[in-house]
Amino acid sequence: MKIIQSNIANLPTKYGKFKIKAYKDGNQEHLAIMSEDFENIEIPFVRIHSECLTGDTLGSLKCDCQNQLDLALKFIAAQGGLVIYHRQEGRNIGLLNKVNAYALQDQGRDTIQANLELGFGEDDRDYTIVGHIFKDLNIKKLKLITNNPKKIAYVDSLGVEIVERIPAITKSNKYNENYLQTKKTHMGHML
Repeated sequence: MKIIQSNIANLPTKYGKFKIKAYKDGNQEHLAIMSEDFENIEIPFVRIHSECLTGDTLGSLKCDCQNQLDLALKFIAAQGGLVIYHRQEGRNIGLLNKVNAYALQDQGRDTIQANLELGFGEDDRDYTIVGHIFKDLNIKKLKLITNNPKKIAYVDSLGVEIVERIPAITKSNKYNENYLQTKKTHMGHML
């Protein structure tokens, strides 16, 4: 599939000033959010942040997504680097199915059970676009901000050297404790 890229634009935010570049892969559009000094950083800090409309935009307490995005943007603004906003809602099941998964979670299923009951895998994300972004931005070494072993394995599979892993640990609450425990126990997240 052909990937279409935007030009680079300035994006001043409450976190700091960034440069952004969009990538269109089929119907999904992803965003590279770079610190202003990104081009001069030999080994950038990088966060691959998976889209979560309910968390990132609405502030859902059922997950830790908004907290992780805030953490990453503050960190990148201060330390320099890149956040890839990976547009694959609900581990790539889409918003409609994510809401259905939430309804199943309201009935007692965990996040994985809900996805499986809806006919999806535990995690259906496809990280191919991340490899394209790394190549486009000439990233050969990085310091990866993640708790997710699948993201580590994918970056390793690209031949990109992970010099350091920085945990993305945020405060839990009574609404996301089960979600975080499921991510740790069943998905191997390093929480």
